[in-house]
Amino acid sequence: MIVVHVELDSAIHRSRDRELARVLISNEDGTDTLGDYKCEALRGRSKEQLDKGTVQRQAMVMGHPRKAEHVLNLVAKALIAMGYGK
Repeated sequence: MIVVHVELDSAIHRSRDRELARVLISNEDGTDTLGDYKCEALRGRSKEQLDKGTVQRQAMVMGHPRKAEHVLNLVAKALIAMGYGK
């Protein structure tokens, strides 16, 4: 599983890292070269809320070329599939 954490490291407030979002990307099926992934964005804007594991959005990414593309391409596809970036 790939876990994407979005954290704020504030230089202004000198606060500790603060988790703002979390996305889970799980391998569901595929071959050695192409993968199918379940993508879930969790509900919340703090570590405590995100730790509850409530799924806010979910989608599938099908046929992602595992070795031919950087993992951040998979993250981008996951976000787009879940409706982010519009």
